[in-house]
Amino acid sequence: MKKNKVIIKLKDVWKTYTMGENKVHALRGLNLEVAEGEFLSIMGPSGSGKSTAMNMIGCLDIPSKGSISLDGTDIASLAESDLAQIRGQRIGFIFQKFNLINTLTAKENIMLPMVFQGYPENKRHEQAERLLRLVDLHDRMDHRPNELSGGQQQRVAIARALAVSPQVILADEPTGNLDSKSGGSVIDFLKKLHKEKGTTIVMVTHDANVAKHADRREYLKDGQIVKKL
Repeated sequence: MKKNKVIIKLKDVWKTYTMGENKVHALRGLNLEVAEGEFLSIMGPSGSGKSTAMNMIGCLDIPSKGSISLDGTDIASLAESDLAQIRGQRIGFIFQKFNLINTLTAKENIMLPMVFQGYPENKRHEQAERLLRLVDLHDRMDHRPNELSGGQQQRVAIARALAVSPQVILADEPTGNLDSKSGGSVIDFLKKLHKEKGTTIVMVTHDANVAKHADRREYLKDGQIVKKL
C-alpha cells in the first residue's frame, strides 16, 4: 500500500513567550508529521500547547526555533506578508466561535476569502452556492449569522473554510460551542469531507468522543507529544 506524502512537518519546534522576567515554553521541541489526506486529532489538557501548535501549522505564528514545512515550503522564517498569502491559498480554518461577520449573509461570508484571493465575481457566486448546497444550507444563503442556529453557523464556517479549495483544513474545537446533536452533525460532515474528497484535516479538541473519529490521535502535554491514542 502506497504511503501518502507528508505535507506538514514540525521538527523540534519551540515557542517561548517572555512574561516579564519569566519565560514560558508553550512548545518544547514538538515533532509532528501529517500525511496528505489524513484526518488527525490533537488532544491535550488546557495549557498543553494545542492552540500554539495549531497556530504554527496554520501559519498564524512562527516558532522561536525549529522548522515547519508545509508541502515542502519552510514557513518558519517567512515574513508576515508571505505567511498571509500561504494562509489564504492553502489553509482553511474552522473556529470554535465560528468567526462569521454578522453584517454579511451566509453566502457573503463564504465569498469573502475568494474576494481576497481575486476570484472573479461570477466564480465567487457559483462556488459559494455550490458549498451552501454541500453543507445543506442553500435555502439559508441570504440569512445573517444571528438568524441561524449554532450548528448552521458552524456549517457556514466549514463552507467558508473550503471556499478556495485549500490543501489543509484546521479545525480548532469545532464542536466546542455546539450541543451534542449539532456537534455530531459537524463531525459527520468533516468525516464525509475526509472520506469522499480526501481532504487533509487537523483537528484540535479536548473531547475524546470527538477525537475518536479521526484516523490518528496525538496527545499533547507540556508542549510535547507524549503518546499516540
